[in-house]
Amino acid sequence: MQATKTAVKDQQKEAARILVVDDEKSICELLEITFRKEGYRVEVAHNVEAAKRKLESQIFDIVISDFKMPGQTGVDLLKLTKEIAPDCFFLLITGVPTVETAIAAINSGADRFVIKDHELVEQLRHAVREVAENLKWKKEAGYLRREIRRLTGLDNIIGQSANMRAIFDLIQTIAPQASRVLITGESGTGKELVARAIHENSARAQAPFITINCGAFPETLLESELFGYMKGAFTGANENRQGLFQAAHGGTLFMDEIGNMSLTMQVRLYRVLQEGKVRPIGSTEESDVDVRIIAATNKNFEQEIAEGRFREDLYYRLSVIPIQLPPLRERREDIPMLARHFLETFRKSMEKPVTSISPEAMSRLEAYEWPGNVRELENTMERAVALETTGEITLRVLPDRVAGYSGSSTAGGGEQAAFPAEGVDFEKEVAETERKYLQAALERTNGVRTQAADLLKISYRSFRHYAKKHNL
Repeated sequence: MQATKTAVKDQQKEAARILVVDDEKSICELLEITFRKEGYRVEVAHNVEAAKRKLESQIFDIVISDFKMPGQTGVDLLKLTKEIAPDCFFLLITGVPTVETAIAAINSGADRFVIKDHELVEQLRHAVREVAENLKWKKEAGYLRREIRRLTGLDNIIGQSANMRAIFDLIQTIAPQASRVLITGESGTGKELVARAIHENSARAQAPFITINCGAFPETLLESELFGYMKGAFTGANENRQGLFQAAHGGTLFMDEIGNMSLTMQVRLYRVLQEGKVRPIGSTEESDVDVRIIAATNKNFEQEIAEGRFREDLYYRLSVIPIQLPPLRERREDIPMLARHFLETFRKSMEKPVTSISPEAMSRLEAYEWPGNVRELENTMERAVALETTGEITLRVLPDRVAGYSGSSTAGGGEQAAFPAEGVDFEKEVAETERKYLQAALERTNGVRTQAADLLKISYRSFRHYAKKHNL
């Protein structure tokens, strides 16, 4: 019995998803009942606008639409579908079979044209079975492609915008080379994912890929981490220890937040890059290292160099191939895809039946500025899936800063914020604002508190005070 339930559950999980669109409710009900009995997952809509909302918030394999409906027609929906979900199979049905109708359907890209008559259900059933069988083979082929992408490190980088397609092309172009790469971009844009993809597509893929956050270590500790040390080199050095350069020999060393490295360490790093040799602390001997360096930073290096915080000669050593990652607000067209990706990831890990995002929630996700970029969106979707009690992500479970985002700021602007007639709890409002800014700064800096304090233009001591006050 248990095996039967599991088989049914697996079959439902793999079943094609169908959207039926017709202004005649009887047709929608007939087709919904017919295809649900055959194990498909079916949604219905009675006009083009309702269908569009469903297409934007859910994933469908097949759309079955009437040709003639009040307002926009099935051809209008067909065009929208090809924009929103270009891989979706589109079946157009009509009760007025004319040559003009057929030509319009074919010219607009309909995959199948079916006449509404006594054989409608049987014709649609046959067509859907064919499509479902093709989808099965496509999914198997897609699985193989995804495995290749997973093994090459590209599967974890989500996006179809022009910006991201250019990044994918660049990764595949430069990966086979041994040149150093400098990845720049705001925190949370996916710099480590890009670095890993470059490594996985290179000849060094079978060798180590080692990461270090240069901003997370004080100077003396960073030196021992990178170059290693000999027994007795300093208090606590009870044994010889290999540094990360030696550990990454033959592979790739990803140096994140390299803009936070001290000038003294920059001199040592420059020498290693120039000579290809490292000398552990306390040693008189150097050893050759063959390591590809991929560095990353969220700082403006032109400004850092001009103000004397970063060596210009080291910058040119590192940025043989520069990659600038766009912030999420500059590729908003990727937000729905990213949001659905994170929804799928977290609903599976949490085993929750949350399968879609409401149009209102998706609209706010697309409008929000995302100062923490993809990482902030990921955290937001994890929170939303954890809190959602229905099958659809709604505004109710989005953080206030996202759900209430209007796209314009009233603080310091020309328009005065509306003041509630009943007044406000001033201390509570101020405390909530403090907490929101603290959380946003921590998200943007990946939890590095000294950097968060810098973003907020306050001392680290003040940051610690506020963090303790708000239990962060």
